[in-house]
Amino acid sequence: MKELILTVGGIYGGLSVLFGAFGAHALKKRFTPELLQSLETGVKYQMYHALILILSGLMFPFIETSQILMGWCFIIGVFFFSFSIYGLTLSSASGKKWKMLGPVTPLGGLLLLTGWILFTVNSARIALHI
Repeated sequence: MKELILTVGGIYGGLSVLFGAFGAHALKKRFTPELLQSLETGVKYQMYHALILILSGLMFPFIETSQILMGWCFIIGVFFFSFSIYGLTLSSASGKKWKMLGPVTPLGGLLLLTGWILFTVNSARIALHI
């Protein structure tokens, strides 16, 4: 699991750079300022969570259930949150907004929040030697 966390963290980090550059250059003329801002939010959150995945992969052995659950919350949460934003912005720009993705974004946010809570709990256990 530890290797998966580090690998996905690296992939998410690289993709966030790619998507950010794509948005800033290729989509700048096609997107409204609001759509560009939404895309940027997805990219930022993806990068933040790529970094926490890498940090988690370095900090934790991923042998406890709470650590494994934390990793999956971050991985799935990023996918639901950021990638639903990408789908919503691209589809909106083409005039055919994929409304079914709307509820996916907050679900991703909830998973990310759960990941952060588990990160805090697991970090406290290490700090307190529990």
